[in-house]
Amino acid sequence: MSPRPTRLRRVSNPPGISGFRPYGGTAKGGQPQSVFLHLEEYEVIRLCDHENLNHHEAARVMDVSRPTLTRIYAKARAKIADALVTGKQIIIEGGKIYFDSEWYKCNGCSCLFNQPEKSVVPDICPLCGSSEIVNFVPVDESIPVTRRAPSDICVCPSCGYEKDHEPSQRCKDEVCPVCGSQLMRKNNLLAKDI
Repeated sequence: MSPRPTRLRRVSNPPGISGFRPYGGTAKGGQPQSVFLHLEEYEVIRLCDHENLNHHEAARVMDVSRPTLTRIYAKARAKIADALVTGKQIIIEGGKIYFDSEWYKCNGCSCLFNQPEKSVVPDICPLCGSSEIVNFVPVDESIPVTRRAPSDICVCPSCGYEKDHEPSQRCKDEVCPVCGSQLMRKNNLLAKDI
């Protein structure tokens, strides 16, 4: 019997930083060890400890059940405690999440910004003015890089925009938010190039 699929957790904003490093001391063997804090764990800490929401309120914000939120919270606090006590660096990335609004990344300056108005696609970066804008999609660290196949990606043949393939949606039924072209499965595009 296969386990039930994990429900995606809603995250309001990506964190402003990608992690922390310990100050002073040296790690065992000279190599810094890391603790990976998933984005949903970061969001739970932000909601419960920074925004002072109770677990019921935070669970509604993240669109999960209260027991699920409590498990995520306990795991996040254990990871943070491990990093503080053992002097490990904290890296914030990955997880099974979706953002509350569309987020974009500038390839020019690596700035992350959102566009609350879903009907408007930004054409320039608000920070540096570059036109190299792509949709920001967090990497799901639970899937090894070797298992992320081209068949799991929808791509625009015109501008190169990529997004994760949704099993319930055909790529050719979707339109590129950047240039308006019809998307196609990446492995079909690669087969055309051969």
